Amino acid sequence: MLSESSASVVTATLPVVRAHGEAITGCFYQRMFDAHPDLLDLFNRGNQATGAQKAALASAVVAYAAHLTGDTGMPWGPVLDRIAHKHASLGITATQYPIVGRHLLAAVGEVLGDAVTPEVAAAWDEVYWLLACELIAREARLYAGAGVPEGRPVWRDWRVTARTRESADVVSLTLAPAGGDAAPGFTPGRYVSVAVDLDGGRGQQIRQYSLSGRPGADQWRITVKRVRGEGGAPDGMVSGHLHDRVAVGDTLRLSPAFGEVDATGGDGPLLLVSAGIGLTPAMAALAHLADRDPGRQVTLAHADRDAEAHALRAELPALQQRLPNLAVHLWYLDAAGADLPGLKAEVSAGLIDPDRLPLPAAVAAHLCGPVAFMNLVRANLLRRGVPADRIAYEVFGPGILPG
Repeated sequence: MLSESSASVVTATLPVVRAHGEAITGCFYQRMFDAHPDLLDLFNRGNQATGAQKAALASAVVAYAAHLTGDTGMPWGPVLDRIAHKHASLGITATQYPIVGRHLLAAVGEVLGDAVTPEVAAAWDEVYWLLACELIAREARLYAGAGVPEGRPVWRDWRVTARTRESADVVSLTLAPAGGDAAPGFTPGRYVSVAVDLDGGRGQQIRQYSLSGRPGADQWRITVKRVRGEGGAPDGMVSGHLHDRVAVGDTLRLSPAFGEVDATGGDGPLLLVSAGIGLTPAMAALAHLADRDPGRQVTLAHADRDAEAHALRAELPALQQRLPNLAVHLWYLDAAGADLPGLKAEVSAGLIDPDRLPLPAAVAAHLCGPVAFMNLVRANLLRRGVPADRIAYEVFGPGILPG
């Protein structure tokens, strides 16, 4: 808990810190990267370029301060778990937290100037270290569970054993541990980090990709969409590299599987809602259930541009044969040519209509796709009576959905 003296100071200064949050985090990243350029290898440069990373950090720190002072009812356990899993997948260590804290507090002083008295600085330092200590403890448990010795790198070499073109912009890579062992099992909804060394002196970059294959298989599979820059954002460095430069026989460096979400949602009726490349955890969940719980009542609702853009679509007929209670609902902006032999599906033209999603009693839902899409679906499910704790979601990128 925040000390009483710090709590009063944080409560009084929270509005001004919130108002200048992105300026503070922008200053923080510049200061930290100037002093520690090696840390650039840990951060997504696309998110840095668009400002998404600094916005996410600002909202997280401010929201945690509000949590400590009782200014919000947002549950913080799930948020801390999400951050800890992401940090573990990047190999963040406890020794890096003092670096972050030093530059973050210096950025607060630089942006807010004389308003940052010694008392204000001490109070926000306490906020930071309460957050840091919670994350360090969670991350230590994750490393131990993944079999990563304390202080050792998370990275292991994996060999590309197959490469499948799923659509014009999506490719699947099948991977086996370079040492010849079978791949570890994983829970549907988990992701791995992939670290690549880019040409042209651009250094290492790391991205997370959901595991899209069958849990329990002796190899892993990731399904990667090429990120094309829009609105001034750059093209995806890592996705472009994986599409253009990685072939069968090549070696990639992967983290263990991390992620706080179980896409199978317990043992009752399950609703999987996805859009675009957000289908990857849903496909792992379906493959898992076909092995472990084939009689389960499952609805897959997927939205995409058209049938040609719908990656892994060809796997649905076989999954539906193994899952007799799997209902498939598809929304395509262009529904022409949507028929697929062997697949029983309701196909609609246009955007997804959440009101048409079936909600049997005690349903659990898993959402994955663009944030605006998930906000729309989640709001609809909440309005129709699905409890918030039965709606799981996975955000591809920094940030969280509103509470």
